[in-house]
Amino acid sequence: MRYNAIDNSLYINNRSNFVSHLKPKSVAVFNSNDMMPTNADGLMPFRQNNDLLYLSGVDQEESILVLFPEASNPKHREILFVKETSELIAIWEGEKLNKRSATKQSGIETIYWLTEFEQVFHTLAIEAETIYLNQNEHLRAVTTVQTCDDRFRAECKAKYPDHNYERLAPIMSTLRPIKSQLEIDAMQHACNITEKGFRRILDFVKPGVMEYEIEAEFAHEFLRNRSRGFAYTPILASGFNACVLHYIENNMECKAGDVILMDVGCEYANYASDMTRCVPVSGRFTDRQKDVYNAVLRVMKGSTSMLVPGTDHEEYHEEVGKLMESELIGLGLIDKTDVANQDKENPIYKKYFMHGTSHHIGLDVHDIEHRSRPFEQGMVLTVEPGIYIREESLGIRLENDIMITKDGQHDLMANIPIEVEEIEDLMNS
Repeated sequence: MRYNAIDNSLYINNRSNFVSHLKPKSVAVFNSNDMMPTNADGLMPFRQNNDLLYLSGVDQEESILVLFPEASNPKHREILFVKETSELIAIWEGEKLNKRSATKQSGIETIYWLTEFEQVFHTLAIEAETIYLNQNEHLRAVTTVQTCDDRFRAECKAKYPDHNYERLAPIMSTLRPIKSQLEIDAMQHACNITEKGFRRILDFVKPGVMEYEIEAEFAHEFLRNRSRGFAYTPILASGFNACVLHYIENNMECKAGDVILMDVGCEYANYASDMTRCVPVSGRFTDRQKDVYNAVLRVMKGSTSMLVPGTDHEEYHEEVGKLMESELIGLGLIDKTDVANQDKENPIYKKYFMHGTSHHIGLDVHDIEHRSRPFEQGMVLTVEPGIYIREESLGIRLENDIMITKDGQHDLMANIPIEVEEIEDLMNS
């Protein structure tokens, strides 16, 4: 792995918290993600299953984590199975985990080779009453490819049909939204690298630059700072492109007088950052662009102040909508008559601000969550209001990553320039 390893105390503590949620005499199984093919003999870059990573720190394919806190054999209460390495593998693929390094990475003492899994798991299954299995249950997930977890779930239920089965996803969506200090440190590091990328492009953006050239500048800064690159497909959208919410072609020329919307974030140690900034291609905002920009910034600041323990997610979005409604009236995009006559199920502000304001972030850019769960200390959410005026070819979105604290918020992106004057000064220095 490219990044510096996180101290294994993170994974030891995560496992301790996790097993407290299991029913008596239960065994839980987590499979790594598959290596995904491209064409011929090509493979996509490997990305670990986040639940397995969260509990073990193992960032390698063909790995299985088994947790059985009441196993009669103490050695079998935590087991990590990894692919047996060899000199041949080392020659062709490079160094892989051996038993000693797997223990160092995870804090798990019992390491078996993957070839031993079936025999060992059979002894555990006979002893257990309940088997916990994993599945991607993310609200936004569209799963068309069978995963290793999917295959194992089918095989396990076929072989042990009389066991009780439980879902792991509810436990993980309870635990993962609350970030420990080591996780916050990793996310802060990702945000700091993102800041370096943003400051780099402020000297680079000018009329005639291609969107993909700006993407390349970000990628350069991310990679040279031990990141694998972008935490998600970046959006570099100039002019009208900024009004397309998921514009990812990044293939147009940045023209004088336009604003470019940049939704990018660095990944570090599998933890995501998620930033959006808008800058004037010519180095100065027009008065109209500045007015819209500052309107979005005011909504962002107002929204951020609401991220406190106890706030209800849906009520929060309703209050943000009221802030946006007021700003749109001020910009002349809607009026009070429009507001008075609006459909409450489809508020008028959604014509110009049609997406949500915040989502959880962590190992996933859109991290797992319970929407009915009030905000709590240790959660990290984005704040990303936007105004998109298609008839003016102007889209403004601003986004920072915010940790909820006991008394309020901590902005992980507080050092990234966002005020109009600072951005203009940096672009013209």
